[in-house]
Amino acid sequence: MKNNKIWITTCLAAFSLGMMQKSEPTLKEAFKKDFYVGAAVNNPQVSGKDSKAQELIKKQFNTISPENALKWGPVHPKFDEYNFKPADDYVAFGQQNKMFIVGHTLVWHQQTPDWVFEDAAGKPVTREVLLKQMENHISTVVGRYKGKINGWDVVNEAIADEGGKMRPTKWLSIIGEDFAQKAFEYAHKADPQAELYYNDYSLYRPDKREGTIRLVKSLQAKGIKVKAIGMQGHYGLTVPTIEQVEESIVAFSKLGVEVNFTELDIDVLPNPSRRQGADIAETFTTDQKFNVYTNGLPDSVQQKLTKRYADLFTLFRKHRDKIGRITFWGVTDSNSWLNNWPIRGRTSYPLLFDRQYQPKPAYHAILKTTAQKN
Repeated sequence: MKNNKIWITTCLAAFSLGMMQKSEPTLKEAFKKDFYVGAAVNNPQVSGKDSKAQELIKKQFNTISPENALKWGPVHPKFDEYNFKPADDYVAFGQQNKMFIVGHTLVWHQQTPDWVFEDAAGKPVTREVLLKQMENHISTVVGRYKGKINGWDVVNEAIADEGGKMRPTKWLSIIGEDFAQKAFEYAHKADPQAELYYNDYSLYRPDKREGTIRLVKSLQAKGIKVKAIGMQGHYGLTVPTIEQVEESIVAFSKLGVEVNFTELDIDVLPNPSRRQGADIAETFTTDQKFNVYTNGLPDSVQQKLTKRYADLFTLFRKHRDKIGRITFWGVTDSNSWLNNWPIRGRTSYPLLFDRQYQPKPAYHAILKTTAQKN
């Protein structure tokens, strides 16, 4: 009889734990009335090679972005060659799971092959040639996924880090400042129903914010509909402040556009960069003083990360009438780009799920923000 009582007690405890776990909503369920919640995904995840991550994505998220599959270099490496298989797999996965599918990115100064900007002799092409390269690429890629990809990051990181002027790139030097206008026009022509976005990092900074406002206003003045501005959200534990992020949300919303947080992660490691940002060209040699948590994240830092995410999502919910989407840049800590930027081989902890695919305290703290009234 005693053994039976122990068995019954154990079963009841297990049942109660199961009910508690079931009662906690997923991210997409918790914020379904507020905004989409998503993740940037890679090919092993969408193809099923990383089956644990795939199940996590299907369970937690209702929107996805491709980490690399639709950047110019991977999808269009040579003038007469396209590699659509990874992108096809990505789009098929999103469709099968009824997700809001994002295309990233059409025009960027990084990960774009030299042949786009240079002729056979290695000299810069003319404005006319580069515009034709751009138009052909956009019409082919966007056209292939017309009606399947819901929104596109049309132009990525076109504003300089300081001063708010246009970033000096080959797009700017060869075509001129209207390269962004042309990109949006070509994208709209290829799929008139797709949402079109401008995307950039460090948009909490007043100079980059003002530069972005000028750019979007110039596009709107030409009759171009920009659906949203994407704030990448590569943040640290203290930079930027919540007030700085809020100022940009409010300022951008006054343009009549939505705000998306497109590449959210929190870097808890010491950052050798001269600023909080995401310029992939800014890398550093290995230095152990910037890789200090190789054996796990100390509880004190875990608590800071948890509070940081809770504070951000409290802000996001406060402005849920202005925000369309929150996308984390990665699924688990193990596949975050911050393991290799700005220094390769670091052990980073920027996301909501750990290397064992388990939710971190920050995950639960985020869910609790939905109980707040604001």
